[in-house]
Amino acid sequence: MAKTKKKQPVDSAFVLFDVLYEDGARTSNRKVPGTLVGGLDGDEPARGFIEEQDRKIAEMSGNPRGPIKSISRSPL
Repeated sequence: MAKTKKKQPVDSAFVLFDVLYEDGARTSNRKVPGTLVGGLDGDEPARGFIEEQDRKIAEMSGNPRGPIKSISRSPL
């Protein structure tokens, strides 16, 4: 009898977000530490974390991102 592969456990250390920018660009599965989200502020701290990631990426690449229009949790 063939063995089936077990699903890998989901790492709860990170929460994944999809980001929509005002210029219509979209990025998926942006990792945000799970400790930042879910408190009294909900998912709003994730926006600041993602904006900081975007600033660092822009510094390294020289291509700045536009402002974030919305964020939502990625579907599993």
